[in-house]
Amino acid sequence: MSEDRSVSRGLRQRHIAMIALGGAIGAGLFVGSGVGIAAAGPGIVVSYVVAGALTVVVMRMLGEMSAAHPDSGSFAAHAARAWGPWAGLLAGWMYWALLVVSVAAEAIGASRIVAGWLPQVPAWVWVAAFMALFTGTNLAGVRRFGELEFWFAGVKAASICAFILLGAAAVLTGRTPAAENLTAHGGLLPHGWHGVAVGTIAAVFAYGGLETVTIAAAECEDPVAAVRRAVRTVLWRVALFYIGSMAVIVAVVPWDDPAVAGGPYAAAIGRIGVPGAAQLMDAVVLVALLSAMNANIYGSSRMLHALAARGDAPRLLTRRGRSAGRGDGAAGTGRAVLASAAFGFVSVVLSLRWPRSVFPFLLNSIGTAILVVWILIAASHLRLHGRRQRPDGPGQQGREQERGSRQAGPVRGLPYLGYAALAAMAGVLVFMLVDPGSRSQVLCTGAWTAVLLLVAGVRRRRRRPDDAPAAAPTDPAEPAADPEAEPAVAALTAAARTVPGTGRPRS
Repeated sequence: MSEDRSVSRGLRQRHIAMIALGGAIGAGLFVGSGVGIAAAGPGIVVSYVVAGALTVVVMRMLGEMSAAHPDSGSFAAHAARAWGPWAGLLAGWMYWALLVVSVAAEAIGASRIVAGWLPQVPAWVWVAAFMALFTGTNLAGVRRFGELEFWFAGVKAASICAFILLGAAAVLTGRTPAAENLTAHGGLLPHGWHGVAVGTIAAVFAYGGLETVTIAAAECEDPVAAVRRAVRTVLWRVALFYIGSMAVIVAVVPWDDPAVAGGPYAAAIGRIGVPGAAQLMDAVVLVALLSAMNANIYGSSRMLHALAARGDAPRLLTRRGRSAGRGDGAAGTGRAVLASAAFGFVSVVLSLRWPRSVFPFLLNSIGTAILVVWILIAASHLRLHGRRQRPDGPGQQGREQERGSRQAGPVRGLPYLGYAALAAMAGVLVFMLVDPGSRSQVLCTGAWTAVLLLVAGVRRRRRRPDDAPAAAPTDPAEPAADPEAEPAVAALTAAARTVPGTGRPRS
């Protein structure tokens, strides 16, 4: 197993546990779930089950690769190992763009909530304050980020658990007509399976963000243990927070209630009879948006740092600080933090200056980015798994993959489960392409993908053999040389060339 030593080890196991927990409660769950409910009705539960199953498979694949090869570049590094530099460049820049544009959307959403409470302060002031706060937090060091995200995740988890308990109590005590809400407004599938499919698309994007824990695990004291615990708990986190909360919403409030479109959680809390439901949920959504901003600035900076380390971004972003490895300071990622935050702030400016043209184009360009990343994760895992099954031996990467499988827990049903996941994601893309409402997202993301592949192709042509020192070809089935063993080999060689006890060279 090889580890990424270009970043610090400032995170603790409790940080990783709560980052994994908080990552399962993203802003998309609170903000975007109303669209899915409007499309699928009570069938949104089926949509979240289908998307959740896909998420669990992808996360198990990612966890196995990350346990074998902990790296702050996470899936981008795995894609580069499996398919070559072009795949690492595509995955890394695609995810980076997704995160920095998401930072802008979250900053705008958070500022609108606070501006509603304090209308005398312009919204842009809050945007600037939030951007400065989380940029400073990430510059202060990974442990500061971990502590802040620890408390953010605690608030989100406690809020969702309280919501589910209150909703379940309302259903069990008969305070809300659950059976009527589920069946009297067009039935369980009011828009048929087409509505379920549309809801599945919304659910897939709500699940996005779970990948951040494998990026953060590379900066933990024990990366393998952190990945193992996070991946092994993804199933119950998906079932509880996503599927459980969707089931409560459609049981407590009719899916076609106009209030659901504005905010399904606030509508459900209001129907239960909790005083100040709208203000309470606004506060919870604000915490979720601020948590997502914090996590996305962190994730984008680590991905940019990893891209630069592989030569896929300017090398100046990889300068290491003296604090690397001690958990204080930015451990050389400070420039990547500033660059990512700067692009996020530019996206905010674009959204304020051209809210109906430029910024919607940016949102569309990363609309299906998470699916591209997931497809690369599944394809990379299948390729590395295939190397493990080589008839002439697994080779170095195959042995690493076997070790990761044992440590994170093997993915059952391979390779068929991997092919099924790829087929499901391809099906989602095809459905979005034929659907007029989401076609522009696929086309814009496709254009961004084509640009990145073109850049990768140009870079490959420029990397000529005479630009790098020649290296003898190696057998992929043989283990890689151990750098730590080279001094010992040199010492033994020198000893063999001298007369014992004299130190003089042999004649």
